[in-house]
Amino acid sequence: MEALKTSSDVLFILLGGIMVLAMHAGFAFLELGTVRKKNQVNALVKILVDFSISTMAYFFVGYTIAYGVNFFTGAESLMQKNGYELTRFFFLLTFAAAIPAIISGGIAERARFNPQLIATFLIVGFIYPFYESIAWNQAFGIQAWLKASFGEEFHDFAGSVVVHAMGGWIALPAVLLLGARHGRYTKEGRISAHPPSSIPFLALGAWILTVGWFGFNVMSAQTLDKISGLVAMNSLMAMVGGTLVATVLGKNDPGFVHNGPLAGLVAVCAGSDIMHPMGALVVGGVAGALFVVMFTLTQNRWKIDDVLGVWPLHGLCGAWGGIAAGIFGQKALGGAGGIAFMPQLLMTGLAIAVALAGSAIIYSVLRTTIGLRLDREEEFDGADLSIHRITATPEREPNW
Repeated sequence: MEALKTSSDVLFILLGGIMVLAMHAGFAFLELGTVRKKNQVNALVKILVDFSISTMAYFFVGYTIAYGVNFFTGAESLMQKNGYELTRFFFLLTFAAAIPAIISGGIAERARFNPQLIATFLIVGFIYPFYESIAWNQAFGIQAWLKASFGEEFHDFAGSVVVHAMGGWIALPAVLLLGARHGRYTKEGRISAHPPSSIPFLALGAWILTVGWFGFNVMSAQTLDKISGLVAMNSLMAMVGGTLVATVLGKNDPGFVHNGPLAGLVAVCAGSDIMHPMGALVVGGVAGALFVVMFTLTQNRWKIDDVLGVWPLHGLCGAWGGIAAGIFGQKALGGAGGIAFMPQLLMTGLAIAVALAGSAIIYSVLRTTIGLRLDREEEFDGADLSIHRITATPEREPNW
């Protein structure tokens, strides 16, 4: 029998949605501080408009695919259970909208504005909710098969795999198809430094994300009676583990230091409700190391111009978090149990496959038909001209 949803539950999940909505300001300032100064306006506009497009996609298409619920009924029906389903939509929308916010950081400084909005609608409307329905709503019988085969279902309490791994792995084909920014790598293979434009803005973005993450994780319980202080404690320990390891391996570089807590928080989402705090500390520390090492490899050795490092941060650390839940959630390692390793591994692999296939199709079609990339003049000018023209310059004054 479904538990009664109270007004307290509505308020609880509404506050969670507000905290995760605030995290989108964190995404914006993290990108704002990382990109070059000429691209700051572009970064701010993209995050806000992407969120709005995500809302339309999830409201009209995605939420129905994921949960079989639509809002094309009378207001009286929507008010049932104090409107709990509406606030649940808002909360889960903020998760879904994190996908294009993640992608935005990877393709920054050379992606055209309008094609990315099309990609956002398709990803949030179809690709993301397809996997979400499998992981969180028992679609296609896959969770039932996992339980019958391995004794437990796939467990992802707050989205290490469903949100972060999906976002990071969706971003990877887009980054590869776009290619590096002009001047990033020389013909001789040397790297041209593109330093962050503002360490304070980058740090502000990281702090906003970190604070909001406690709503992201703790309020994933979705009802007040399921809230757990263990989730908050594990989030804290993973954040600290990621920070300290990234600080040491990154040799105090502020970019690594401020992405370290995010790496730890990405990784702990999946098992934050079942790990021991010591396990969460280890999971976060491994994620911090994974980010530093893989960001360095992608940028320096493999010449993949992933501007904010979203593939290592979200894609790899998210995948690690899904698998780590199957390890550190075990009772033998101090966890609460009720989890098995193979479902975690298989569903993480499925998320990567869905993300890569969906992204490759969407971005390949867009590149072939309308183009993805700014031309050289626009890139050096600082942004897609559809955005750049609203900024005040001596040659181009705004209309207001």
